[in-house]
Amino acid sequence: MALDDRQVSLKGRLPFRLGTTSYIIPADILPNVEFLAERVDDVELVLFESDLISNLPDATTIARLREMAEANALTYTVHLPLDARLGAGTEAVRHASVGMCLRVAELTRRLDPFAYVAHLDPPGAGEDPAGWRPALHRSVQGLLAGGIEPRRLCVENLSYPFEEVQGIMVEFGLSVCIDVGHVLLGGIDLPAYLDRYLPRCRVMHLHGMVDGKDHRSAGALGSPTLGLLRERLMVDAERVVTLEIFSREDFEDSLVALEEWMR
Repeated sequence: MALDDRQVSLKGRLPFRLGTTSYIIPADILPNVEFLAERVDDVELVLFESDLISNLPDATTIARLREMAEANALTYTVHLPLDARLGAGTEAVRHASVGMCLRVAELTRRLDPFAYVAHLDPPGAGEDPAGWRPALHRSVQGLLAGGIEPRRLCVENLSYPFEEVQGIMVEFGLSVCIDVGHVLLGGIDLPAYLDRYLPRCRVMHLHGMVDGKDHRSAGALGSPTLGLLRERLMVDAERVVTLEIFSREDFEDSLVALEEWMR
């Protein structure tokens, strides 16, 4: 089926806010949001900043994003920079990472983000694992002191056991971002994972795997997984479910799969 034949929209049709990323069509953030505004409830702004390249929006772009949100009943989630090392063993690197995240939070504050998604990366090569959690603790303190509301700071599960940072999440009242793809890639029992973390889950990431490549159409998750998620998610909740994919083809395929899943 040609892409232009599949113009499925699930906006406002689900008991949660359905979202996807700001990189669905090969263009900058504004054209992507314009393309998505009438088809989803939320857009995940994937932002990054480095010495060589940055996609941080300027004030004019932020103003336009806010206008589109108000006109289209749209919300935004903000994925904090992937290269932020909040548990770094080197204090200067950790402190710079907190500063990077707070710059993004301040820049997007006018958008009233539904959530900020954060990676609490594991210790890097050669770093002392014993100092990792204390470093994360200081970083989370810094993020909250900088104005990020605890319930809007969503910690995403990565490749290590999530229990290793559960104490930090509970202590500070943080929310969870359940990445279903990461759970399945790790060979973890998904029903048990949902039992444990769904009550704290403010954001969920959905994506499948095709030919060993992750972040592909949610349809690749398969009927058993989608059926389980339908059972667990079909209750009214203050939650965003993000199709964390990065192409129009995967976006269109995902919407077709989810529409079928809803029947």
